[in-house]
Amino acid sequence: MRRFLVALLLLAGCGREQQPALTAALTAALTSPVDVELRWEPEAGVEGQVVEYANETGGAYVALGFVGPGVGMYEHPDLIPRTSFHYRVRSFRGPASEVLEVALPPGDEVPEADGHEWAEPVTGASGVRPVRDGDAAPTGFRAEVEHANGVLFSWVDQAEGEEGYFLEAKPSGAADFAVVAQLDPDVRSFGLITLPAEKNAAYRVRAYYSGATTNVARVTTGEPPG
Repeated sequence: MRRFLVALLLLAGCGREQQPALTAALTAALTSPVDVELRWEPEAGVEGQVVEYANETGGAYVALGFVGPGVGMYEHPDLIPRTSFHYRVRSFRGPASEVLEVALPPGDEVPEADGHEWAEPVTGASGVRPVRDGDAAPTGFRAEVEHANGVLFSWVDQAEGEEGYFLEAKPSGAADFAVVAQLDPDVRSFGLITLPAEKNAAYRVRAYYSGATTNVARVTTGEPPG
C-alpha cells in the first residue's frame, strides 16, 4: 500500500456499501484469529481487480491490494485483534498506453538535495475521448530517470470520464504487470520511487473505470495467538 494512497480519490463508491453486482459471492474466513482469506469468482474480461476494505458499516473503503483478472483469492494477514473488517472486490477496465522498458542505474544513491518535488502528480485539462473507447489510451508515454531509485513518467491524457489512472509495472522476470500507483483523473505526470525489484522493469499507464463490485463480506478478528 506504499503508493496507492497517492490518489486523493478512491475508487468510485467509497464510503457506501454497494449492492452485489457479481453472481458469485465474496466470502471472508478466518484462517487464524488474526488472518483472513478472501475468495470470490472473478468477473470475466476485465483488466484487473482491486481488493478494498473498511472497518465499519458505511465507512470509507481503502484499496488493500490489486490482483490480476483471473485471480479469485486474497490473504489479509496479521490483523488487529477484536476488530471488524468489511471487504469487497471491484473489477476495473480501461485502455493502456504503450509499454516502456526502463533500466535504472545500479546502487541506491539519491542526491541529498532531492526533496521529491519532481514526483508530485501533475494534472491538466481532461481528454475528450470516452474512456470506454480503445482510442482513449494515454499517448506519448515517456520515462525520465531522475536518479538511481526514481523515474518521472509523463503522458498525454486522451480520456474523458475516467475514474483515474493506474501506473503498472512488470519487473524483469515477473509473470505479468501489477499496479504500483493509483492516481486521480486528468493526471499526466507522476514520479515513481522504485523498489529494488523495479530497477529493470516494463511500465505502462492505464486510464481506468470500475466494473462490477462483489457483495460485502464481513469478519471480526479474535484474540491474538499466544
